[in-house]
Amino acid sequence: MPSKKTAADSFPLQKCPTGIQGLDEITMGGIPRGRPTLVTGAAGSGKTLIALEFLVKGATLYNEPGVFMAFEETSEELTTNVSSLGFDLDGLAKQKKLAIDYVYIERSEIEETGEYDLEGLFVRLGHAIDSVKAKRVVLDTLEVLFSCLPSEGILRAELRRLFRWLKKKGVTAIVTGERGVNTITRYGLEEYVADCVILLDHRVNEQVSTRRLRVVKYRGSYHGTNEYPFLIDKDGISILPITSFGLTSDAPSGRVSTGIPSLDAMFEGKGYNKGSSVLVSGTAGTGKSTMAAQFAESVCKRGKRALYFAFEESPKQIIRNMGYAGIDLKPYLDSKHLVIRSERPTLFGLEMHLLQMTKLVDQFKPHIVVMDPITNLISVGFQTDVKSMLMRFVDFLKAKQITSLFTSLASPGNLEQTDVGVSSLMDTWIVLKDIEGQGERNRGLSIVKSRGMAHSNQFREFKLTANGLMLEDVYLGVSGALTGAAKAAQIAEEEAAARARTEEIERLGRHIERKRQVLESQMIVLRSEFEVEEEEIRKRMADLEAREQAAAEQENRMAQARKVDEETGR
Repeated sequence: MPSKKTAADSFPLQKCPTGIQGLDEITMGGIPRGRPTLVTGAAGSGKTLIALEFLVKGATLYNEPGVFMAFEETSEELTTNVSSLGFDLDGLAKQKKLAIDYVYIERSEIEETGEYDLEGLFVRLGHAIDSVKAKRVVLDTLEVLFSCLPSEGILRAELRRLFRWLKKKGVTAIVTGERGVNTITRYGLEEYVADCVILLDHRVNEQVSTRRLRVVKYRGSYHGTNEYPFLIDKDGISILPITSFGLTSDAPSGRVSTGIPSLDAMFEGKGYNKGSSVLVSGTAGTGKSTMAAQFAESVCKRGKRALYFAFEESPKQIIRNMGYAGIDLKPYLDSKHLVIRSERPTLFGLEMHLLQMTKLVDQFKPHIVVMDPITNLISVGFQTDVKSMLMRFVDFLKAKQITSLFTSLASPGNLEQTDVGVSSLMDTWIVLKDIEGQGERNRGLSIVKSRGMAHSNQFREFKLTANGLMLEDVYLGVSGALTGAAKAAQIAEEEAAARARTEEIERLGRHIERKRQVLESQMIVLRSEFEVEEEEIRKRMADLEAREQAAAEQENRMAQARKVDEETGR
């Protein structure tokens, strides 16, 4: 049987999209349409800006004109203040998409009569709404408007009246207010009257500032309840809804070359899985940055886009250093296939870094992202905070099917454990390490894991050459894999042994040949002697045979002679 419809299903709450990046996702579609929303926070938290962007995006994206009624700043001051963000308030005003009204209120000029009301404000605001046929309204800020009212009872009544009037006009309103000491707002009343309350916070921790946003309440709607970092930059406000990054991303079946053919061979000859995350860890000087740069170069060579976040070197320094390794990144910077963003981690907090990176990814739309190195982020946060930030960034990139490579500085004593603790988040983990011996230092590489594909389990030596990173063939000695001088010495020793064996074989061959020749000579002599002796024997045999025949003939003659004598005597 079909389920019965609830009242919420029959009369769903209509929402008004703000157009502010991330806010509509947090509020599941926007703020309540036709109702007032309170935006509160301390000075400098971004209240006025979020309200202004709500109006500007409404006018430019949704064809909903708006009214901004200010009680602190004039229209000229507002226009100047937000011009750096690309908001053309004058242009919108000329198109009848925005009306800005500055209301000057001086408490000393107001005489409280006990029946103070807002009729004059309603008339003025109503005229502004009608002049542009506004769908959106902003009142900035309530404290100035009600600063002349010492009575809490009158204040509560006028607040309710104001909010009812806004609802009756059918406009979607944002009202800004200052945060109180122990309350969300200064008077502690506004949050109870408003249908939606958004709290802005600007805090400083370890000399690093971070702005955060939280939806305190939202009548009639489910909403994100966490604190969300937000960024104010030249494009306005960007909010990162951390709860949206779940394990729901697709798993593309393609492959991406590592940029190193011999390393591709260790991954079935195909490279990394497309859209996967790769961690390259190792001690200082093992070649992590070179591997990352070579990966970026190979992607750009195929006409794809690469985004490179660097926390230790400037773009020019990276280009110069990689040039010595035969990795030429400058042409791809010039062709806009490569973007290198270099900044010190201490410039912002972790959340601000995350916001900036996700925003740049959305703007540039890269095919791969490199972050070098992630361990530098520990300078602006604890390990758990860095891991949380990187987890969200990895999920964000996977959702967009972007292949990512992260480098991490490892401790010499424990190479298979990262300082940030993100190895479990990564699909592929490559460990680079130094090998000291024979008075020199060499480099080695091994694949710790690679989810979803067969991969080599061999330890490989590699070299940083003028043509990039080059893997050497595996060479095993009695004590294991050999590198550098030990490898060369072992090869030389084995080659000498091989030469010795070859020489011994040749010597034995010559000895056998000499033996054969001597034997053949002896056989010739013996054959000659045999032939001579055989000839003498045959002569003697012939002589004996002749004598025997002569004797037989003599005997025969004698027998015949006796027979004749006998016949004669008879």
